[in-house]
Amino acid sequence: MNREARVMGTTSSASHGGPTPVAQEVSGDEQVDFKSISDSEWQNRLTREQFNVARKKGTERAFTGEYWNTKTPGTYMCVCCDTPLFDSSTKFDSGTGWPSYWQPIGNSVKSETDGSIPFMPRTEVLCAKCDAHLGHVFNDGPRPTGERYCINSSCLKLKPEQK
Repeated sequence: MNREARVMGTTSSASHGGPTPVAQEVSGDEQVDFKSISDSEWQNRLTREQFNVARKKGTERAFTGEYWNTKTPGTYMCVCCDTPLFDSSTKFDSGTGWPSYWQPIGNSVKSETDGSIPFMPRTEVLCAKCDAHLGHVFNDGPRPTGERYCINSSCLKLKPEQK
């Protein structure tokens, strides 16, 4: 599988019948090497769905995620590391059932060739800080970029704009 990288400018019930974990906050001042965190630690920090999508490259079903139809002004942060990823001013209704944006914030995301479906190569989008799988980017978006970042809600948390 070709994995060439380039930098680009809901909870489920817990396994084993236990209580549903709640995603843990990470202090902005805390220096964490997110890429060295074990799967076991990620499972403790994230809900089951967040872990499956963000750490295991899963996909939530269309039209089921928390943010697919949200119009609240604010910043969409990475659920794993709190990195600001997308501004709500770049969000648009793509009709796909997933939150879609035409541009990320700065260099907050990176992309890799996703060859998991041999007859349909795609470009995977990951958080540049912690490598969380976010979704995919396509070249059928609106102006000014022509890109559509199709992102799983479970990988995001919205920080509403302060009034």
